[in-house]
Amino acid sequence: MSSSNQHHMMKTGLTRRGLAGLGASLLLGGQAALAADEAPLLQGPPKKITLAWMPTALCHIAVPVAKAKGFFEKNNLDVDFVNWAGSTDMLLQAISTGKADAGVGMILRWLKPMEAGFDVKLTAGTHGGCMQVLSAPDSGVKTLADLKGKRIGVGDLAGVDKNFLSIVLVKKGVDPTSEVEWRQYPPDLLGIAMKKGEIDALSTSDPLAFTLKRDNGLVQIFSNLQDGYENLSCCVLGISGSLVRNDRPTAAAITRSLLQGATYAAAHPEEAGEIYAPNAPKQRPGDLSTMLVSVTSDHAPAGEAFRKELAFYVEDLKRVGVMKPGVDANRFATKIFADVFA
Repeated sequence: MSSSNQHHMMKTGLTRRGLAGLGASLLLGGQAALAADEAPLLQGPPKKITLAWMPTALCHIAVPVAKAKGFFEKNNLDVDFVNWAGSTDMLLQAISTGKADAGVGMILRWLKPMEAGFDVKLTAGTHGGCMQVLSAPDSGVKTLADLKGKRIGVGDLAGVDKNFLSIVLVKKGVDPTSEVEWRQYPPDLLGIAMKKGEIDALSTSDPLAFTLKRDNGLVQIFSNLQDGYENLSCCVLGISGSLVRNDRPTAAAITRSLLQGATYAAAHPEEAGEIYAPNAPKQRPGDLSTMLVSVTSDHAPAGEAFRKELAFYVEDLKRVGVMKPGVDANRFATKIFADVFA
């Protein structure tokens, strides 16, 4: 285990040995676990549900782990997995209209479109720490403040990497609209753009970030595992609003299964890497395990703690003009959130 991850797990009161000792139950520690454990179990025959996720996103690790370890079945769910490759708006529309019962995605990608009123409720975070900012070791770019006047490559000018980096640049005194230049490339060409000198830094996530560091020698200058973001989720579970209102035990079962999957992945990164490996044939399972150690799958909040995280991110997005300045962060977070274990 890396020293930084060991520190994180000690800080949160979790260790791999301690988590493994929980055996098959493997729920989260703290209030979220207690609430999940005490929530009514789903009764009757297995409930059929549809769950949308993106197999190419390592940060969705809770889904394949929950599937492989039988957590869905243990929570009395019969799950149809939909491999989603469309836009966030289309995914939220699918969940809102019942074409999918639930889906997993990145919080900074979901909050803005949820202003449109999609009938989707966010019930839990599934992990944190998947976004990184990279530069070349000889570029002179060592900190976020060094990005002033520089060119930054991202995979999507309206995407989560640009949103997050814009937020933290503002907090470091750099105007992301006038003091940096954003350039968009297909994600697999970001490393080439760096080699050609077309950009000075880039923002992306694993497994691409890991590959660029390993094969291109790039170095990490920032991630969402520092400056307070190490205690926040970056990926979330959203469930159909009608399902939450009309069948809360099923919504709770879905949420519990994903929390169990996330916690198991944190406790067993080597096994989780092997489980995920078929979705990343170009990556070695050992490298996937290394990536999983670097994120915080053990941070998977539900309940009031999670609602407060949503409000925090709304304020962040207001800061950079992604969300309207008049949005009441607490009110909006309460509107899009559901405590399915209450």
